[in-house]
Amino acid sequence: MRRIEVGRSGTKSLSGHCGLVPKACSGFWLGKLYFVTGHSVIAIIPARGGSKGVPLKNLQRVGGVSLIGRAIQTARASPLIRLVVVSTDDARIATEARVHGATVVDRPPELSGDQASSESALVHALAELEKVGEHADIVVFIQATSPFIAPASLDEGVRLIASGQADSVFAAVKTYAFLWERSGDDAIGVNHDRAFRQRRQDREPHFEETGAFYGMDAAGFAESGFRFFGRVGIVEVEQSTAFDVDTPADLEIARSLASLAPSLPGIDFSAVQAVVTDFDGVHTNDRAILDQNGHEAVTVSRSDGIGVELLRKLGLQVLNISKERNPVVTARPHKLRVDIAQGIDDKWPRLQEWAKSQHIEPAAIAYIGIDVNDLGCMAEVGFPVAVSDAHPDVIAAARIRLGRAGGDGSVRELANLILVSKDRNPKAEEKQS
Repeated sequence: MRRIEVGRSGTKSLSGHCGLVPKACSGFWLGKLYFVTGHSVIAIIPARGGSKGVPLKNLQRVGGVSLIGRAIQTARASPLIRLVVVSTDDARIATEARVHGATVVDRPPELSGDQASSESALVHALAELEKVGEHADIVVFIQATSPFIAPASLDEGVRLIASGQADSVFAAVKTYAFLWERSGDDAIGVNHDRAFRQRRQDREPHFEETGAFYGMDAAGFAESGFRFFGRVGIVEVEQSTAFDVDTPADLEIARSLASLAPSLPGIDFSAVQAVVTDFDGVHTNDRAILDQNGHEAVTVSRSDGIGVELLRKLGLQVLNISKERNPVVTARPHKLRVDIAQGIDDKWPRLQEWAKSQHIEPAAIAYIGIDVNDLGCMAEVGFPVAVSDAHPDVIAAARIRLGRAGGDGSVRELANLILVSKDRNPKAEEKQS
């Protein structure tokens, strides 16, 4: 594994092997096959901590992942990008960036204010990278505030530059909108003649810049100092990927769209060290059988029991945490030989206490939720997960919505995903259990 941390004092750690340019590595980098363009492609994500409209905007979660995390994961999913860099002045953003596998460049205060341009951050990051031998032929500038970028769109932009068809590119959506501008007490058509209304099929489209990402020939960018120069190419993107978060209202809309928008690249659960679940609605179908004496009973899935056993065989810690105090909540975890915390109204403090006792960081915890009382925990862990029939707010907060409902194999489904991420065969593991 190659890790580079760049700061004002220079390189903090540099380890690994293979050349700095992909063509010297036969297309392999960090165990991943990269399309060899003959160019060194570096993605840079500027992410300062001083956002005004939405405090700590880059750390806000959409679909269970921070905005900066989503940008990093998208860039890392591109087979053409060999290094993903975050330029930031904020230690919290730097920590989050490293969690998602990015290299961090510390941005100095003079380049972190409201008046500082994105170009200044790019120039600084490239200079710092050059100091440790990281050379860029093509730069991909990604805005973390655009949570739904498709990796294939990044690839298209890189190919346009690598093939010589463009020197710089930008993401845009096609539009046939009629644009107007005010002129005194009148209005004038900008891209149309107001005296004649053309049909859509008779008009040529215009392209609206989304701000999601830009691509640049690195040498040309160094000479011009601006993102647009030479031959400018357009990367046409889908409208659904063009959303940008600038206000609190935008953030709430993005969270609502997350379950409908194109998904992030496949989630890697290999870092998971513990699985925590609600009980009712996850291990059960959220229904109870009540007899004439007031005794409750629930139905559970034997498949989920096997899932828990598989997790324990992997060495993962498992905790059931529930608001319910009924003895039925106690019986199942005891049978499965996992930890139980019940009668818990505020779940996150109890989960935090348990995690510390197990020496597990929240970022390494997968939490399966069903209802709104799970949202506090889901906002803090690294892998928030929703069963298929979860409350809409829980689905919006989750990194992944399982295909199974509560009480119908949802825990087993997550166990299988974790096994695959850890290079284990679920069917083979089941035969041995």
